Amino acid sequence: MAPRRRCACAETRALEPVPKKNCALKPSEASQYRVYTARMGERSDILVIGAGVSGLASALCLLERGRGVRVIDAGRVGGGSSHGNCGTLTPSHAGPLHAPGMVAQALGWMFTPDAPFYVRPRLDPSLWRWLLRFAARCNPRDWAASARPRAAILQASREAFPAWIADHGLHCEFAEPGADCVFRDAAQLEAYARLLPALQEMGIASRLLDGREYLAGEPALREGVAGAVHFPGDAQLRPDRYVAELARAVVAAGGVVETGCEATGAEALADGVRVATSLGERRARDVVLATGAWSPLLARSLGLGWLRGAMQPGKGYSITYARPSRVPRRPLTLYERKICVTVWEDGFRLGSTMEFCGHDASLNRRRLLALERGAAEYLHEPVGPVKREEWYGWRPLCWDDLPIIGRAPGHRHLWLATGHGMLGVSMSPATGRLLAELVTGQVPHLDPVPYSPERFA
Repeated sequence: MAPRRRCACAETRALEPVPKKNCALKPSEASQYRVYTARMGERSDILVIGAGVSGLASALCLLERGRGVRVIDAGRVGGGSSHGNCGTLTPSHAGPLHAPGMVAQALGWMFTPDAPFYVRPRLDPSLWRWLLRFAARCNPRDWAASARPRAAILQASREAFPAWIADHGLHCEFAEPGADCVFRDAAQLEAYARLLPALQEMGIASRLLDGREYLAGEPALREGVAGAVHFPGDAQLRPDRYVAELARAVVAAGGVVETGCEATGAEALADGVRVATSLGERRARDVVLATGAWSPLLARSLGLGWLRGAMQPGKGYSITYARPSRVPRRPLTLYERKICVTVWEDGFRLGSTMEFCGHDASLNRRRLLALERGAAEYLHEPVGPVKREEWYGWRPLCWDDLPIIGRAPGHRHLWLATGHGMLGVSMSPATGRLLAELVTGQVPHLDPVPYSPERFA
Protein backbone atom coordinates (compact mmCIF):
# COMPACT_ATOMS: atom_id res chain seq x y z
CA MET A 1 0.00 0.00 0.00
CA ALA A 2 1.16 3.51 -0.74
CA PRO A 3 1.51 5.82 2.26
CA ARG A 4 -1.31 8.17 2.96
CA ARG A 5 -0.75 11.78 2.07
CA ARG A 6 -2.01 14.92 3.71
CA CYS A 7 -3.44 16.65 0.68
CA ALA A 8 -4.20 16.07 -2.97
CA CYS A 9 -1.45 17.91 -4.84
CA ALA A 10 -1.25 21.51 -3.78
CA GLU A 11 -1.64 24.12 -1.13
CA THR A 12 -3.51 27.35 -1.49
CA ARG A 13 -3.50 30.33 0.86
CA ALA A 14 -6.44 32.64 0.31
CA LEU A 15 -5.61 36.13 1.50
CA GLU A 16 -9.09 37.53 1.04
CA PRO A 17 -12.45 36.04 0.17
CA VAL A 18 -12.26 35.24 -3.53
CA PRO A 19 -15.35 36.03 -5.60
CA LYS A 20 -17.35 32.92 -6.29
CA LYS A 21 -16.75 33.10 -9.99
CA ASN A 22 -13.00 32.80 -9.36
CA CYS A 23 -13.25 29.58 -7.41
CA ALA A 24 -11.96 26.36 -8.92
CA LEU A 25 -15.36 24.82 -8.34
CA LYS A 26 -18.37 27.07 -8.19
CA PRO A 27 -20.96 26.29 -5.50
CA SER A 28 -23.65 26.27 -8.17
CA GLU A 29 -21.72 23.61 -10.02
CA ALA A 30 -20.91 21.45 -7.01
CA SER A 31 -24.47 20.21 -6.75
CA GLN A 32 -24.30 18.96 -10.32
CA TYR A 33 -21.71 16.30 -9.49
CA ARG A 34 -22.93 12.83 -8.66
CA VAL A 35 -20.72 12.45 -5.61
CA TYR A 36 -21.48 9.42 -3.50
CA THR A 37 -19.96 6.48 -1.72
CA ALA A 38 -20.06 3.34 -3.82
CA ARG A 39 -21.38 0.13 -2.40
CA MET A 40 -18.72 -2.36 -1.41
CA GLY A 41 -17.77 -4.43 -4.42
CA GLU A 42 -19.52 -2.13 -6.91
CA ARG A 43 -17.69 -2.30 -10.22
CA SER A 44 -17.10 0.48 -12.72
CA ASP A 45 -16.26 0.18 -16.38
CA ILE A 46 -13.35 2.64 -16.15
CA LEU A 47 -12.07 4.23 -12.96
CA VAL A 48 -9.98 7.37 -13.44
CA ILE A 49 -7.88 8.23 -10.38
CA GLY A 50 -7.27 11.98 -10.33
CA ALA A 51 -9.69 14.84 -11.05
CA GLY A 52 -7.07 17.17 -12.47
CA VAL A 53 -6.87 18.30 -16.05
CA SER A 54 -5.36 15.07 -17.47
CA GLY A 55 -7.77 12.78 -15.64
CA LEU A 56 -10.87 14.79 -16.54
CA ALA A 57 -9.83 15.21 -20.19
CA SER A 58 -9.25 11.44 -20.40
CA ALA A 59 -12.61 10.75 -18.75
CA LEU A 60 -14.45 13.03 -21.16
CA CYS A 61 -12.83 11.44 -24.22
CA LEU A 62 -13.60 7.94 -22.92
CA LEU A 63 -17.24 8.89 -22.36
CA GLU A 64 -17.41 10.20 -25.92
CA ARG A 65 -16.34 6.72 -27.07
CA GLY A 66 -19.10 4.97 -25.19
CA ARG A 67 -17.25 3.87 -22.05
CA GLY A 68 -18.66 4.29 -18.56
CA VAL A 69 -16.41 6.37 -16.34
CA ARG A 70 -16.08 7.22 -12.66
CA VAL A 71 -13.46 9.76 -11.56
CA ILE A 72 -12.20 9.79 -7.97
CA ASP A 73 -9.91 12.28 -6.26
CA ALA A 74 -8.48 12.63 -2.78
CA GLY A 75 -9.30 16.31 -2.66
CA ARG A 76 -11.48 18.50 -4.81
CA VAL A 77 -11.82 18.94 -8.54
CA GLY A 78 -8.73 20.64 -9.92
CA GLY A 79 -7.18 21.03 -6.48
CA GLY A 80 -3.64 20.24 -7.61
CA SER A 81 -1.32 21.77 -10.18
CA SER A 82 -4.29 22.22 -12.55
CA HIS A 83 -5.48 25.09 -10.33
CA GLY A 84 -2.52 27.40 -9.85
CA ASN A 85 -0.72 27.40 -13.19
CA CYS A 86 -0.78 30.37 -15.53
CA GLY A 87 -3.23 28.92 -18.03
CA THR A 88 -1.11 29.46 -21.13
CA LEU A 89 -1.48 27.10 -24.10
CA THR A 90 2.02 27.03 -25.46
CA PRO A 91 3.30 25.10 -28.47
CA SER A 92 6.16 27.59 -28.11
CA HIS A 93 7.29 25.54 -25.07
CA ALA A 94 8.07 22.49 -27.21
CA GLY A 95 11.72 22.74 -26.23
CA PRO A 96 12.32 20.55 -23.13
CA LEU A 97 13.87 21.77 -19.89
CA HIS A 98 17.07 19.85 -20.60
CA ALA A 99 18.38 22.44 -23.02
CA PRO A 100 22.08 22.61 -23.92
CA GLY A 101 23.84 24.67 -21.24
CA MET A 102 21.19 23.93 -18.61
CA VAL A 103 23.62 21.99 -16.40
CA ALA A 104 26.00 24.94 -16.06
CA GLN A 105 23.11 27.29 -15.39
CA ALA A 106 21.58 24.98 -12.79
CA LEU A 107 24.93 24.60 -11.01
CA GLY A 108 25.13 28.37 -10.79
CA TRP A 109 21.72 28.37 -9.09
CA MET A 110 22.46 25.53 -6.65
CA PHE A 111 23.15 27.79 -3.67
CA THR A 112 20.48 30.35 -4.45
CA PRO A 113 17.20 29.24 -2.77
CA ASP A 114 15.09 31.72 -4.73
CA ALA A 115 16.60 30.80 -8.13
CA PRO A 116 14.19 29.77 -10.93
CA PHE A 117 15.59 26.20 -10.83
CA TYR A 118 16.55 25.07 -7.33
CA VAL A 119 17.43 21.66 -5.88
CA ARG A 120 17.12 21.60 -2.11
CA PRO A 121 20.08 19.54 -0.81
CA ARG A 122 18.90 16.28 0.72
CA LEU A 123 19.77 12.58 0.81
CA ASP A 124 17.42 11.11 -1.77
CA PRO A 125 19.08 8.57 -4.10
CA SER A 126 16.10 8.53 -6.49
CA LEU A 127 16.31 12.32 -6.93
CA TRP A 128 20.04 12.28 -7.69
CA ARG A 129 19.66 9.41 -10.15
CA TRP A 130 16.89 11.41 -11.82
CA LEU A 131 19.06 14.52 -11.96
CA LEU A 132 21.93 12.57 -13.51
CA ARG A 133 19.63 11.22 -16.24
CA PHE A 134 18.25 14.73 -16.79
CA ALA A 135 21.75 16.23 -16.98
CA ALA A 136 22.87 13.60 -19.50
CA ARG A 137 20.17 14.84 -21.89
CA CYS A 138 21.31 18.48 -21.86
CA ASN A 139 22.73 18.28 -25.37
CA PRO A 140 21.43 19.21 -28.84
CA ARG A 141 20.62 15.64 -29.91
CA ASP A 142 18.50 14.72 -26.88
CA TRP A 143 16.93 18.18 -26.80
CA ALA A 144 15.64 17.63 -30.34
CA ALA A 145 14.60 14.04 -29.55
CA SER A 146 12.24 15.31 -26.83
CA ALA A 147 11.24 18.53 -28.59
CA ARG A 148 9.71 16.79 -31.61
CA PRO A 149 7.11 14.67 -29.72
CA ARG A 150 6.47 17.57 -27.33
CA ALA A 151 5.72 19.77 -30.34
CA ALA A 152 3.46 17.08 -31.81
CA ILE A 153 1.21 16.74 -28.76
CA LEU A 154 1.24 20.49 -28.04
CA GLN A 155 0.28 21.32 -31.64
CA ALA A 156 -2.42 18.64 -31.70
CA SER A 157 -3.92 20.06 -28.50
CA ARG A 158 -3.66 23.66 -29.66
CA GLU A 159 -5.43 22.83 -32.92
CA ALA A 160 -8.14 20.96 -31.01
CA PHE A 161 -8.80 23.61 -28.36
CA PRO A 162 -11.30 25.87 -30.21
CA ALA A 163 -13.62 22.96 -31.08
CA TRP A 164 -12.98 21.30 -27.69
CA ILE A 165 -14.06 24.50 -25.92
CA ALA A 166 -17.06 25.12 -28.19
CA ASP A 167 -18.38 21.55 -28.40
CA HIS A 168 -18.45 21.12 -24.62
CA GLY A 169 -19.47 24.70 -23.80
CA LEU A 170 -16.44 25.27 -21.57
CA HIS A 171 -16.64 28.79 -20.12
CA CYS A 172 -13.03 29.47 -19.18
CA GLU A 173 -11.96 32.78 -20.79
CA PHE A 174 -10.33 31.02 -23.73
CA ALA A 175 -8.55 33.51 -25.99
CA GLU A 176 -6.01 33.36 -28.81
CA PRO A 177 -3.78 36.44 -28.50
CA GLY A 178 -0.48 34.63 -28.98
CA ALA A 179 2.26 35.02 -26.36
CA ASP A 180 5.59 36.79 -25.99
CA CYS A 181 8.94 35.81 -24.54
CA VAL A 182 10.67 38.98 -23.32
CA PHE A 183 14.42 39.51 -22.79
CA ARG A 184 16.45 42.18 -21.00
CA ASP A 185 19.76 40.49 -21.84
CA ALA A 186 20.78 40.72 -25.50
CA ALA A 187 23.11 37.71 -25.26
CA GLN A 188 20.32 35.48 -23.93
CA LEU A 189 18.00 36.73 -26.67
CA GLU A 190 20.62 35.86 -29.28
CA ALA A 191 21.10 32.37 -27.81
CA TYR A 192 17.34 31.79 -27.71
CA ALA A 193 16.94 32.98 -31.29
CA ARG A 194 19.25 30.18 -32.42
CA LEU A 195 16.57 27.68 -31.35
CA LEU A 196 13.80 29.30 -33.42
CA PRO A 197 14.65 27.59 -36.74
CA ALA A 198 14.28 24.19 -35.03
CA LEU A 199 10.89 25.20 -33.65
CA GLN A 200 9.91 26.52 -37.08
CA GLU A 201 10.65 23.10 -38.58
CA MET A 202 8.22 21.64 -36.03
CA GLY A 203 5.47 23.99 -37.22
CA ILE A 204 5.82 26.60 -34.45
CA ALA A 205 5.81 30.08 -35.96
CA SER A 206 7.61 33.00 -34.31
CA ARG A 207 8.64 36.59 -34.95
CA LEU A 208 11.72 38.29 -33.51
CA LEU A 209 11.24 41.91 -32.35
CA ASP A 210 13.89 44.37 -31.22
CA GLY A 211 13.46 46.14 -27.90
CA ARG A 212 12.41 49.54 -29.23
CA GLU A 213 9.81 48.02 -31.57
CA TYR A 214 8.42 45.84 -28.82
CA LEU A 215 8.19 48.59 -26.20
CA ALA A 216 6.31 50.80 -28.66
CA GLY A 217 3.48 48.26 -28.71
CA GLU A 218 3.63 47.11 -25.09
CA PRO A 219 3.41 50.06 -22.65
CA ALA A 220 3.13 47.75 -19.61
CA LEU A 221 6.88 47.03 -19.83
CA ARG A 222 9.70 49.12 -18.41
CA GLU A 223 12.63 50.42 -20.40
CA GLY A 224 15.58 48.10 -20.80
CA VAL A 225 13.99 45.39 -22.95
CA ALA A 226 16.57 44.01 -25.39
CA GLY A 227 13.93 42.32 -27.54
CA ALA A 228 11.16 39.76 -27.62
CA VAL A 229 9.95 36.73 -29.52
CA HIS A 230 6.25 36.68 -30.44
CA PHE A 231 4.55 33.30 -30.84
CA PRO A 232 1.25 33.89 -32.69
CA GLY A 233 0.04 30.32 -32.21
CA ASP A 234 -0.09 30.39 -28.41
CA ALA A 235 -3.31 30.97 -26.48
CA GLN A 236 -4.63 31.22 -22.94
CA LEU A 237 -7.51 30.32 -20.64
CA ARG A 238 -8.36 30.51 -16.95
CA PRO A 239 -7.20 27.14 -15.59
CA ASP A 240 -9.39 26.86 -12.48
CA ARG A 241 -12.52 27.55 -14.51
CA TYR A 242 -11.33 25.22 -17.29
CA VAL A 243 -10.94 22.27 -14.92
CA ALA A 244 -14.28 22.97 -13.22
CA GLU A 245 -15.92 23.09 -16.64
CA LEU A 246 -14.30 19.79 -17.66
CA ALA A 247 -15.78 18.18 -14.54
CA ARG A 248 -19.19 19.60 -15.42
CA ALA A 249 -18.87 18.23 -18.96
CA VAL A 250 -17.91 14.79 -17.62
CA VAL A 251 -21.04 14.67 -15.47
CA ALA A 252 -23.19 16.01 -18.30
CA ALA A 253 -21.91 13.17 -20.50
CA GLY A 254 -22.98 10.56 -17.93
CA GLY A 255 -19.82 10.22 -15.86
CA VAL A 256 -19.43 10.26 -12.08
CA VAL A 257 -17.04 12.53 -10.17
CA GLU A 258 -16.36 11.40 -6.61
CA THR A 259 -14.30 13.81 -4.51
CA GLY A 260 -12.77 13.28 -1.08
CA CYS A 261 -12.01 9.69 -2.09
CA GLU A 262 -8.29 8.96 -1.68
CA ALA A 263 -6.80 5.93 -3.44
CA THR A 264 -4.39 4.26 -1.02
CA GLY A 265 -3.40 1.14 -2.94
CA ALA A 266 -4.34 -1.07 -5.82
CA GLU A 267 -4.21 -4.71 -6.87
CA ALA A 268 -4.32 -6.15 -10.38
CA LEU A 269 -6.98 -8.82 -10.90
CA ALA A 270 -7.49 -11.22 -13.80
CA ASP A 271 -10.44 -9.21 -15.08
CA GLY A 272 -9.66 -5.71 -13.82
CA VAL A 273 -8.19 -3.74 -10.93
CA ARG A 274 -9.19 -3.46 -7.28
CA VAL A 275 -8.47 -0.08 -5.70
CA ALA A 276 -8.42 0.55 -1.95
CA THR A 277 -9.71 4.02 -1.05
CA SER A 278 -10.49 6.06 2.03
CA LEU A 279 -14.17 5.43 1.29
CA GLY A 280 -13.96 1.71 0.69
CA GLU A 281 -13.05 -0.60 -2.14
CA ARG A 282 -13.52 0.33 -5.78
CA ARG A 283 -13.31 -2.16 -8.65
CA ALA A 284 -13.10 -1.46 -12.36
CA ARG A 285 -12.50 -3.21 -15.64
CA ASP A 286 -9.82 -0.60 -16.45
CA VAL A 287 -8.06 1.98 -14.28
CA VAL A 288 -6.44 5.20 -15.50
CA LEU A 289 -3.81 6.58 -13.15
CA ALA A 290 -3.80 10.38 -13.59
CA THR A 291 -2.53 11.56 -10.22
CA GLY A 292 0.29 13.78 -11.46
CA ALA A 293 3.27 14.06 -9.15
CA TRP A 294 1.67 11.57 -6.74
CA SER A 295 1.56 8.79 -9.34
CA PRO A 296 4.73 6.98 -8.17
CA LEU A 297 3.35 6.55 -4.65
CA LEU A 298 0.24 4.70 -5.80
CA ALA A 299 1.97 2.91 -8.65
CA ARG A 300 4.34 1.26 -6.20
CA SER A 301 1.53 -0.95 -4.91
CA LEU A 302 1.05 -2.24 -8.46
CA GLY A 303 4.67 -3.17 -8.96
CA LEU A 304 5.52 -0.08 -11.00
CA GLY A 305 8.61 0.87 -9.02
CA TRP A 306 10.26 2.22 -12.16
CA LEU A 307 7.89 5.20 -12.06
CA ARG A 308 9.71 6.55 -9.02
CA GLY A 309 12.94 6.68 -11.01
CA ALA A 310 11.24 8.19 -14.06
CA MET A 311 9.41 11.03 -12.33
CA GLN A 312 10.12 13.67 -9.72
CA PRO A 313 7.80 16.32 -8.21
CA GLY A 314 8.83 19.82 -9.27
CA LYS A 315 7.27 22.40 -6.97
CA GLY A 316 5.94 25.52 -8.63
CA TYR A 317 4.46 28.72 -7.21
CA SER A 318 2.02 31.40 -8.29
CA ILE A 319 0.44 34.58 -6.92
CA THR A 320 -2.93 35.85 -8.07
CA TYR A 321 -3.95 39.50 -7.73
CA ALA A 322 -6.81 41.75 -8.62
CA ARG A 323 -6.07 43.21 -12.02
CA PRO A 324 -3.78 46.30 -12.02
CA SER A 325 -4.53 49.27 -14.24
CA ARG A 326 -1.65 48.67 -16.69
CA VAL A 327 -1.32 45.04 -17.86
CA PRO A 328 0.37 43.28 -20.80
CA ARG A 329 -1.68 42.75 -23.95
CA ARG A 330 -0.62 39.10 -24.16
CA PRO A 331 0.75 36.40 -21.83
CA LEU A 332 4.44 36.97 -21.18
CA THR A 333 7.43 34.88 -20.25
CA LEU A 334 10.00 37.07 -18.52
CA TYR A 335 12.86 34.97 -19.76
CA GLU A 336 15.78 35.71 -17.47
CA ARG A 337 13.62 35.25 -14.37
CA LYS A 338 11.57 32.37 -15.82
CA ILE A 339 8.32 34.03 -14.75
CA CYS A 340 5.01 33.74 -16.57
CA VAL A 341 2.52 36.64 -16.51
CA THR A 342 -1.12 36.06 -17.43
CA VAL A 343 -4.03 38.48 -17.36
CA TRP A 344 -7.73 37.56 -17.19
CA GLU A 345 -10.94 39.59 -17.10
CA ASP A 346 -10.60 40.38 -13.40
CA GLY A 347 -7.33 38.75 -12.40
CA PHE A 348 -3.58 38.87 -12.82
CA ARG A 349 -1.15 35.99 -12.09
CA LEU A 350 2.60 35.62 -11.71
CA GLY A 351 3.81 32.04 -11.78
CA SER A 352 6.53 29.51 -12.43
CA THR A 353 9.80 28.58 -10.64
CA MET A 354 10.95 24.98 -10.16
CA GLU A 355 11.95 23.66 -6.74
CA PHE A 356 13.02 20.06 -6.17
CA CYS A 357 12.19 19.43 -2.52
CA GLY A 358 10.19 16.19 -2.65
CA HIS A 359 6.62 16.54 -1.43
CA ASP A 360 7.53 19.10 1.19
CA ALA A 361 4.24 20.78 2.08
CA SER A 362 5.49 24.17 3.23
CA LEU A 363 5.00 27.44 1.44
CA ASN A 364 8.42 28.94 0.73
CA ARG A 365 7.84 32.67 1.00
CA ARG A 366 11.26 33.42 -0.43
CA ARG A 367 10.17 31.95 -3.75
CA LEU A 368 6.96 33.99 -3.77
CA LEU A 369 8.93 37.15 -3.16
CA ALA A 370 11.25 36.18 -6.03
CA LEU A 371 8.22 36.21 -8.37
CA GLU A 372 7.32 39.76 -7.35
CA ARG A 373 10.91 40.97 -7.39
CA GLY A 374 11.58 39.45 -10.81
CA ALA A 375 8.37 40.88 -12.30
CA ALA A 376 9.33 44.33 -11.00
CA GLU A 377 12.41 44.30 -13.26
CA TYR A 378 10.16 44.15 -16.34
CA LEU A 379 6.73 45.61 -15.51
CA HIS A 380 5.57 49.07 -14.48
CA GLU A 381 2.91 47.43 -12.32
CA PRO A 382 4.29 44.04 -11.29
CA VAL A 383 1.54 43.35 -8.73
CA GLY A 384 -2.15 44.05 -8.50
CA PRO A 385 -3.91 46.26 -5.93
CA VAL A 386 -5.10 43.24 -3.92
CA LYS A 387 -3.34 39.91 -3.45
CA ARG A 388 -5.98 37.20 -3.70
CA GLU A 389 -4.10 33.95 -3.50
CA GLU A 390 -0.69 32.44 -2.87
CA TRP A 391 -0.32 28.95 -4.24
CA TYR A 392 2.08 26.10 -4.73
CA GLY A 393 1.74 22.70 -6.32
CA TRP A 394 3.82 19.86 -7.66
CA ARG A 395 4.38 19.22 -11.36
CA PRO A 396 5.10 15.62 -12.45
CA LEU A 397 8.44 15.82 -14.28
CA CYS A 398 9.99 12.95 -16.23
CA TRP A 399 13.72 13.13 -16.90
CA ASP A 400 13.10 13.19 -20.67
CA ASP A 401 10.42 15.91 -20.18
CA LEU A 402 7.75 13.92 -22.04
CA PRO A 403 4.39 12.79 -20.65
CA ILE A 404 3.56 9.16 -19.91
CA ILE A 405 0.46 8.05 -21.80
CA GLY A 406 -0.45 4.41 -22.41
CA ARG A 407 -0.85 0.95 -20.92
CA ALA A 408 1.32 0.16 -17.91
CA PRO A 409 3.89 -2.54 -18.75
CA GLY A 410 2.82 -5.93 -17.44
CA HIS A 411 -0.76 -4.81 -16.71
CA ARG A 412 -3.63 -5.50 -19.07
CA HIS A 413 -6.10 -3.19 -17.34
CA LEU A 414 -3.96 -0.34 -16.00
CA TRP A 415 -3.29 2.86 -17.96
CA LEU A 416 -1.21 5.95 -17.25
CA ALA A 417 -1.86 9.61 -18.10
CA THR A 418 0.72 11.54 -16.11
CA GLY A 419 4.17 13.16 -16.28
CA HIS A 420 3.11 16.31 -18.16
CA GLY A 421 5.45 18.61 -16.22
CA MET A 422 4.34 22.23 -16.56
CA LEU A 423 2.20 21.58 -19.65
CA GLY A 424 -0.74 19.50 -18.48
CA VAL A 425 -3.30 22.15 -19.45
CA SER A 426 -1.62 22.79 -22.81
CA MET A 427 -1.57 19.06 -23.62
CA SER A 428 -4.98 18.13 -22.20
CA PRO A 429 -7.19 17.64 -25.31
CA ALA A 430 -4.58 15.53 -27.12
CA THR A 431 -3.75 13.59 -23.94
CA GLY A 432 -7.39 12.70 -23.35
CA ARG A 433 -7.92 11.73 -26.97
CA LEU A 434 -4.76 9.61 -27.24
CA LEU A 435 -5.45 7.79 -23.97
CA ALA A 436 -9.05 7.08 -25.02
CA GLU A 437 -7.94 5.83 -28.43
CA LEU A 438 -5.46 3.43 -26.87
CA VAL A 439 -7.94 2.14 -24.28
CA THR A 440 -10.68 1.57 -26.88
CA GLY A 441 -8.39 0.11 -29.54
CA GLN A 442 -8.81 2.94 -32.06
CA VAL A 443 -6.08 4.09 -34.42
CA PRO A 444 -4.26 6.83 -32.47
CA HIS A 445 -4.13 10.32 -33.94
CA LEU A 446 -0.55 10.69 -32.68
CA ASP A 447 2.35 8.25 -32.72
CA PRO A 448 2.03 6.87 -29.17
CA VAL A 449 5.57 5.45 -28.95
CA PRO A 450 7.36 8.59 -27.61
CA TYR A 451 4.90 8.79 -24.70
CA SER A 452 4.69 5.07 -23.93
CA PRO A 453 5.42 3.88 -20.37
CA GLU A 454 7.48 1.13 -21.99
CA ARG A 455 10.43 3.55 -22.38
CA PHE A 456 11.03 3.47 -18.61
CA ALA A 457 10.15 -0.11 -17.69
